Amino acid sequence: MTYEPNPNRYDEMKYARSGRSGLQLPRISLGFWHNFGDVDDPEQARRMMHRAFDLGITHFDFANNYGPPPGSAERNCGLVLAQDFMAHRDELIISSKAGYLMWPGPYGEWGTRKYLLASLDQSLKRLGVDYVDIFYSHRPDPNTPLDETMGALETAVKSGKALYAGLSNYGPSGTREAATLLQAARTPCLIHQPKYSMLVRDPERGLFDVLTEFGIGCIPFSPLAQGMLTDKYLHGIPNTSRAGKEHGFLQEQEVVKALPKIQALHALAQARGQSLAQMALAWVLRQPTVTTVLIGASSVAQIEENVGCLKQSSFTTEELSLIDQITG
Repeated sequence: MTYEPNPNRYDEMKYARSGRSGLQLPRISLGFWHNFGDVDDPEQARRMMHRAFDLGITHFDFANNYGPPPGSAERNCGLVLAQDFMAHRDELIISSKAGYLMWPGPYGEWGTRKYLLASLDQSLKRLGVDYVDIFYSHRPDPNTPLDETMGALETAVKSGKALYAGLSNYGPSGTREAATLLQAARTPCLIHQPKYSMLVRDPERGLFDVLTEFGIGCIPFSPLAQGMLTDKYLHGIPNTSRAGKEHGFLQEQEVVKALPKIQALHALAQARGQSLAQMALAWVLRQPTVTTVLIGASSVAQIEENVGCLKQSSFTTEELSLIDQITG
């Protein structure tokens, strides 16, 4: 059946400008790191993409290596984009990244001009689009001069294959240097994608300050700590969860170690009238530098629950203090 989007999809979603740019992003963005690869159900993936867009989620975030196997998330979702979303391409922000291993040999990963621009061409083919809205350097390369990596992002934008440049996994000093180079090239960095959650607080130690100084937006990934900040692990580890999958990144011992914190945070969320996931997302979104938060999902119900965080997004001073005490 032909997909007909919800005509009221923009009524409830909230949007924010990315840093000092004019681009508005939905406060909730959908990430394709997990659950859209060849090992996953393609019809479930299609349903999630439909429901996300129906809820006003206009930003779909990919990377060349998302799957598994690498490349399969872009390829599989490219088919859905072609069948269901091409009439709405101008309503979508589609992003991709390059930095991790994609093919054998010395040109298949990291941050050289050769790799980044070749990877972008491959991503465009898999996604079936003429351009991506945001193209990221997925990680800093210790062996490639930063001006070469940033020069590749500049070329991607000025060639029209990307509209904006982004960074991911860069620390404060690397972000400052990269942003300075991009500014000089008149291709300013639009957004930065770091790992950030109540359990991972690294960006608070300098990165947020640099983003504010340069007017760069922030889109944290793993805001739910790969599912640990949900109700999923309160009573054990389900076989269908990330920690229960052989190909997952989350390890069982990580969940066991964090369980006392998870249970205490769950109790606070219940007192606030939210699920733990909703409280965790609202906590990330409270940061002034954060433009949007990147969610992963394995079901339509998870997307609907996560968007519900926007209904209760404020915190009292006492609640913030308690969260700090719980998470250490």
